[in-house]
Amino acid sequence: MRTFPMPLNADEEKQYLERVKEGDIEARNILIERNLRLVAHIVKKYSFMEEDIEDMISIGTIGLIKAVSTFDSTKGNRLATYAARCIDNELLMLLRTKKKTAKDVSLYEPIGTSKEGDEINLLDVVEGNSISISDEVDLKQDIEILYKVIENCLKPREKLVIELRYGLHNSKDYTQHEIANYLGISRSYVSRIEKNALNQIKKAFEKYNYML
Repeated sequence: MRTFPMPLNADEEKQYLERVKEGDIEARNILIERNLRLVAHIVKKYSFMEEDIEDMISIGTIGLIKAVSTFDSTKGNRLATYAARCIDNELLMLLRTKKKTAKDVSLYEPIGTSKEGDEINLLDVVEGNSISISDEVDLKQDIEILYKVIENCLKPREKLVIELRYGLHNSKDYTQHEIANYLGISRSYVSRIEKNALNQIKKAFEKYNYML
């Protein structure tokens, strides 16, 4: 990641903010430039999104520009505090936009093969009515196997994460970030739990189909 200029001290920031109120474009640009380090710091929290860092910094910078343009110093906050919220908002908007695509990709992760050797993914099993695996595969049985695997092969926390992530039992699906907040753990830990659970489901699903 590229090097960013050091932030302004409190007195310098106050002076530039006063100039911004007077319509000084140069002062506005300096405030933006000297707070780019904050953008880079916040972007690190969203590294799990697997987006290009430079693209994410550009998106975060949009939030910074909005913050500098709308900041009200009379409310007693430092610009950095307000800007952090604006930067977060821009990155969260990106996360929400990417959510469905990311979910679809993960749902297409292969979890095993049918008795006929056809590849089965989680979406095939959970939805069952939208994608045909083959004419001879009993999707109702696959769904029963899936839930049996989740019930018997996963630890309680793994089971909860999978149920919340994929909206099983006709419930709402949640993002990793939402689950992390609910469980009081980090998003990266939720990601590890989900990945491990899906690997276990895949192995168990293959075993069940082999035995049938």
